Amino acid sequence: MNAKLQGWLRLSNSERWRFVLLLLELPVVSLLLAMIGYSRTRRAIERCSSRAGTRNPTMVELAAAERLAQLATLAGTHGPLRANCLRQSLLTYLLLRRQGFCPALQLGARRQDGQFDAHAWVELEGQALGQADLQHRAFQPRSA
Repeated sequence: MNAKLQGWLRLSNSERWRFVLLLLELPVVSLLLAMIGYSRTRRAIERCSSRAGTRNPTMVELAAAERLAQLATLAGTHGPLRANCLRQSLLTYLLLRRQGFCPALQLGARRQDGQFDAHAWVELEGQALGQADLQHRAFQPRSA
């Protein structure tokens, strides 16, 4: 049996629905980034998810947020539209904010084999979601 089909069959019904929704939502994020850029896309996400920060996640919700980030990665890497980590992270960020959480969208970098390598991810309660082996360091805001 095909590996993708086996992976699909391992998902619960609710995860399958979430995965399909992510497949449909990732092109919207990609289109926004292409049309209005990162800063305006992020501001738009923050405006349409104004409930953010109204509650702290339980352990079960933190595990569900981790799974959401994993599914976003799967949708971005195995879906019909390839979506990089920034697109996946922006969508995860939006969905968690809509649930009333206060996630942090992180942008970072590292040097790998002498090359600059940038990465985006989402943190919730200080936990980097969907990042089994995160080796990037988050950019720090400039001090005044």
